[in-house]
Amino acid sequence: MNATNHGACVLALLLSVACAPLPIARRAPAPPPQARVEVPEAPKERATPIAPKVINIAAACKRTEEDGFREDALMDVTANEVRALKWKLWVSRRGSCEFNLVQFRQVRATPHIELQAIDGSQCKLLVWQDPRRVTLAHNRCEKYCTPGIYEQAWPVLFDPKSGACAEVR
Repeated sequence: MNATNHGACVLALLLSVACAPLPIARRAPAPPPQARVEVPEAPKERATPIAPKVINIAAACKRTEEDGFREDALMDVTANEVRALKWKLWVSRRGSCEFNLVQFRQVRATPHIELQAIDGSQCKLLVWQDPRRVTLAHNRCEKYCTPGIYEQAWPVLFDPKSGACAEVR
């Protein structure tokens, strides 16, 4: 083979190699996306129970809210003993709930006051005090309300100093 042929062969070889795709450096495959593990938030600190407190209040709350909710409540408590209670609330014009002390007997005085219905139902009235108000609430007392309104029947809040309706705002 002469130099011209040899040069032509080398040139052909170089051209064929130059046209071939170059090998690409391979990278390690990307790791699969990690499954999103939802980490639950740390539990929020629970409200501490209301400390037992001796409740003494002669309360009267009578008011009508803008939405038509009305309440008329009288309650007399001395040293955590309920001596008088008469409470009626109206949910707009849809109906009312009514509670009177003669329908209940007191079964607990501390850490909150609890009155149980004497008719055998599970109805309870609960009274407790925090720094801003004395609350009179009901639980499982649908029987004492017009059908269909119980879920909108809210507790009554008394100002612990004056015995009048507490501010709710």
